[in-house]
Amino acid sequence: MAITRIFIVEDDQFLGSVIQRTLEKIEHVEVSHFISPEECLKQLHQNPDIVTIDYMLPGMNGHELMEKIKHYNQDIHCILVSGQDKLEVVSDSYHRGAADYIIKNENTVANLENSVRNLCKNVSLRQENEHLKDLIIDRNKYNSIMGNSSAVLRTLRLVQKVEKSNIMVLVTGQSGTGKELIAKAIHYNSPRSRKPFVTVNMGAIPPDLIESELFGHEKGAFTDARERRIGKFEEANEGTIFLDEIGEMDLLLQTKLLRVLQEKEVTRIGSNKSIKLDVRVVAATNRNLSQEVKEGKFREDLYYRLQGFLIHLPPLHERGEDVILLSKKFLLEFCLENKMGQITISKEAIKKLMDYNWPGNVRELKAVIERAAIMADNHEILEEDLIFANS
Repeated sequence: MAITRIFIVEDDQFLGSVIQRTLEKIEHVEVSHFISPEECLKQLHQNPDIVTIDYMLPGMNGHELMEKIKHYNQDIHCILVSGQDKLEVVSDSYHRGAADYIIKNENTVANLENSVRNLCKNVSLRQENEHLKDLIIDRNKYNSIMGNSSAVLRTLRLVQKVEKSNIMVLVTGQSGTGKELIAKAIHYNSPRSRKPFVTVNMGAIPPDLIESELFGHEKGAFTDARERRIGKFEEANEGTIFLDEIGEMDLLLQTKLLRVLQEKEVTRIGSNKSIKLDVRVVAATNRNLSQEVKEGKFREDLYYRLQGFLIHLPPLHERGEDVILLSKKFLLEFCLENKMGQITISKEAIKKLMDYNWPGNVRELKAVIERAAIMADNHEILEEDLIFANS
């Protein structure tokens, strides 16, 4: 049975300890106690299911903390515990999204326990529901990822499992297999979907500019720094940063990136001020990073840090009839874009497409189909219209 994760936010150390010991008697729960709202907010990446909140907290009240929690994840159940029993306060709390409102009296702990037990049942049902959803892939969510092969379906199940969490993801696979599509699928189906998705191609940025590109710089930090510039990590704050071709980074920059990932903060070049970050990281590479680590070309600690959750994309030649599905999709798109009439693919051409090894994967397939559409006579792609790069 899945674990229900419970956070207690109570600045009274004694009362918080009593509540924690009481709630830990409930089966299949994991309970954490925080004295301040800030401590709770820093640990939201653990994805609690239930948060009990004392209304009178240092720095912010219960409503303000609940608003921040709900902003992070609307599905977290929040229980407010308060000495205020005015009807308008109670009503306002429910209106703001509280799952329950416990008035402080001699029965506070017992009432809170009953409330949490009832919510645990709801959480268990939701977890069971989510488990069933894991077995059924909602293709409407992933309509940009074409394919019905078992290899693609396995990949989508992994995406579905990881998309709601904040764990770092490393996407591996040959060039042209669609690693950026997977990164976008994770982001746009996550609680961060309305926040920025920022892509950085590590292999396309000159080595002397990449640190500034990632972390930003202050005006005058170096010769051409004529104005302050925020880096890609700051730009992606509260959203997702996609570090494509992560294996292209040099070792010095790898060290700086590791610090950013560990400390969750960034310092612009030319500044001594650290900027706190809340960024999800998805990285991708077509290299064998494990081998790169053995050869001393990639930091081992960074490798394991990035590989919180691994998704490996299959090459196109392992995806069976997805080749034909993708071919028809690319052909239709090309014809519409260029205002051409309908073009079909002959049986002989289909066989040739299926027999080819596709070293350039989906990217190569798209180029081959578009070129064949130009070559096609009588609105049909024939075998001889298919020209491969290595033929």
